[in-house]
Amino acid sequence: MIPRTLLCTAIISLAFLEAHSQLLEGIYCGKSNCYDVLGVTRESTKNEIAKSYRKLAKQYHPDLHRDREAKEAAEEQFKIIANAYDILKDDESRSEYDDMLDNPDQLYAHYYRYYKRRMAPKVDVRIVLVVTISVISLIQYYSGWQRYDSAIKYFMTVPKYRNRALEIAKQEGLLPDSKKASKGKTKMPKDIDQIIKKVIEDKMDIKGAYAKPSITDILWIQLIMSPYTIAKYIYWYISWIWRHTILRQPYNDEEKLYIIRKYLKMGQYQFDSQEDEKKEEFLRRELWIRENFDEWFKEEEENAKKQLAESNKYKQYRRYLKNHGVGRMTFDDS
Repeated sequence: MIPRTLLCTAIISLAFLEAHSQLLEGIYCGKSNCYDVLGVTRESTKNEIAKSYRKLAKQYHPDLHRDREAKEAAEEQFKIIANAYDILKDDESRSEYDDMLDNPDQLYAHYYRYYKRRMAPKVDVRIVLVVTISVISLIQYYSGWQRYDSAIKYFMTVPKYRNRALEIAKQEGLLPDSKKASKGKTKMPKDIDQIIKKVIEDKMDIKGAYAKPSITDILWIQLIMSPYTIAKYIYWYISWIWRHTILRQPYNDEEKLYIIRKYLKMGQYQFDSQEDEKKEEFLRRELWIRENFDEWFKEEEENAKKQLAESNKYKQYRRYLKNHGVGRMTFDDS
């Protein structure tokens, strides 16, 4: 027969062990209960928890203890109190902690939620978003000017555009006449390349991906203007259906070029970079009509094949294949 006193002690010990078995080492307050650390209950309000924390923090603040051992013990207890308050002051963190107390068997889920919260950057997502968009916008604008500057430098080296720029510069009085300069009456300025560059920038309309960058091309402006852009597209789409599908009105030149661009599967920048003579040919051949476009496309393919066949490099390549066969990689060292 087990004595009643011993039985009661065993029951109390088992209850104590069961209560503490819900607490996990290494997360939250470890084997201690955060509520017990602050001397509050799960029903306590945020104000009650904060009040208890301030009272304990004042009691165990290291600066209030002069003895070395007492100061070290107070410092350790102060860290425990601060950690418990950090967990319980936040509603979401407190909810996760309560869930751990109620569902101690979900071990991995509790560890995951705890360390996800601890390791996550404590920065407002809105700030991260604003900074990211700003950086992308700056890179866009800078890259646009770099591409434009590269295009200008390239056109300065092409004789066709350079000579045309020289003629315009002479007509506008930016450069002396070449005949007078040869007789020694006037001297050619040293910064002639800068004059040519300025003329090309002012007079030449560069289109496509290398066009002069605009402030409306950057991401920030596009996002701000997105409601207007979407509304404009919806209006254009409805107008297109009404005019050309329902009323059967003829296309204007801009609309014809739009249809041709879609047939060619080109982006706007790529299509804009086409020569004006090429676009005039598209319109003259009436390529917005699908049958005409298919016929023109076959002609272009045939012309490309003929040019390739007449190319000396292609002939050399065909001759090499005939004599040596198709090249292949082998691991045979014999």
